[in-house]
Amino acid sequence: MADDLFRDEHDLLGDHPVPSDAYFGLHTLRAVQNFPITGTPISVHPDLIDGLAAVKQAAALANRDLGHLDAHKADAIVAACEEIRSGKLHDQFVVDVIQGGAGTSTNMNANEVIANRALEHLGLPRGDYRHLHPLDDVNAGQSTNDAYPTALKVALHLTAHRLKEAMAILRHAFATKADEFADVIKTGRTQLQDAVPMTLGQEFNTYAVMLGEDEQRLAEACALIREINLGGTAIGTGLNSPPRYAELACAYLSEITGIPLSTASDLVEATQDVGSFVQLSGVLRRIAVKLSKTCNDLRLLSSGPRAGFAEINLPPVQAGSSIMPGKVNPVIPEVVNQIAFKAVGNDITVTFAAEAGQLQLNAFEPVIAHCLFESLTQLRAGCLTLAERCVLGITANRDHLRATVENTIGIVTALNPHIGYAQAGAAAQEALVTGRTVADVVLAQGLLTQADLDDILRPEALVRSGSRGSW
Repeated sequence: MADDLFRDEHDLLGDHPVPSDAYFGLHTLRAVQNFPITGTPISVHPDLIDGLAAVKQAAALANRDLGHLDAHKADAIVAACEEIRSGKLHDQFVVDVIQGGAGTSTNMNANEVIANRALEHLGLPRGDYRHLHPLDDVNAGQSTNDAYPTALKVALHLTAHRLKEAMAILRHAFATKADEFADVIKTGRTQLQDAVPMTLGQEFNTYAVMLGEDEQRLAEACALIREINLGGTAIGTGLNSPPRYAELACAYLSEITGIPLSTASDLVEATQDVGSFVQLSGVLRRIAVKLSKTCNDLRLLSSGPRAGFAEINLPPVQAGSSIMPGKVNPVIPEVVNQIAFKAVGNDITVTFAAEAGQLQLNAFEPVIAHCLFESLTQLRAGCLTLAERCVLGITANRDHLRATVENTIGIVTALNPHIGYAQAGAAAQEALVTGRTVADVVLAQGLLTQADLDDILRPEALVRSGSRGSW
């Protein structure tokens, strides 16, 4: 069947019409028919598309240098890949993000789109594979099993870098608030019970420090995914890959992407191992858990405004109820909580998919890829939203916080070195029963003088450890 709307293409299953205006071909079309799973095409992950184009471009250049690909074909392939990496033709990457075949359908999709665009650069019609073939030329020296995971690693590195940048923005927002609140004394809590005094600045600084630590862990995980197996072809033995191809292709790919990639020392091991993906997923889980804990704190500290902690105020961003007028909810922390829940769930999926690999290949990299990209992009969005729509607008209820410190039983801890644990405990108990302050009880019992109390309970003395700023 061939007319203005369709062109005929052939594969091992026979002939089949493909839309004439499509850059993808028959292998892609069959994958679309076979995997109507999520309704989400791989183009939803643009870094993956760019990664695939970068791998094909590097492969073409290496094959050209080694005399395994005609220079005119190589130039056309490179031109097509550069266009894709500039954002063009992404809508032609149409196979579902969840697919059988260890990523073969994704690789085929890339081969066909690049081949058909390259044919146009040669002045030939799409589908005229006699002159430039998706498999013989675009996929030369490759297998899905080395091209796909290499493209995935390139893409994950790019996406992770953007998450790291967003984490730095959120970290800076918390650090800014830590400086702003450096002189705001409050009561610390352990197990939701009054503990000892601290500053609100110290509390917010912990959130900045946690993010900084996780930025480092993310950088370490990215270092692991810079090792690639390109050149290993089907199972890592390099069958159908010319000598020096792996070295050249890796060098070109590093140059194209700006990522310092290296070829694995054992390509058989590197082809079957997805440990670096598991490591990255684990770091994303760590980031998610700590972000969620931070958001739990923000929701708790801002609870009220009359019947809760009411220590801080989150900026109001929308009405909170369809029935309760005036109610405002902590919707920004809540959405970040949900992003975190999803990232933790994705980590479980990645773990099971990695464990399910068998012998020389893991067939489940497509779901690993989708989960990792989803976690990376959503965590990035969550960090930026939390910084811009919440943290930077937080204010402190200074008078309320100071009053809680003056009235807290936890302040008795500072008196332990001066009156002993037993007498301090008795004073705390009496203060709790009578409603008086600990200082009043200690003074009435003659345990310490007013001058002693004034010196011991100075704010700068109470929060000196790790304090940000002076009093």
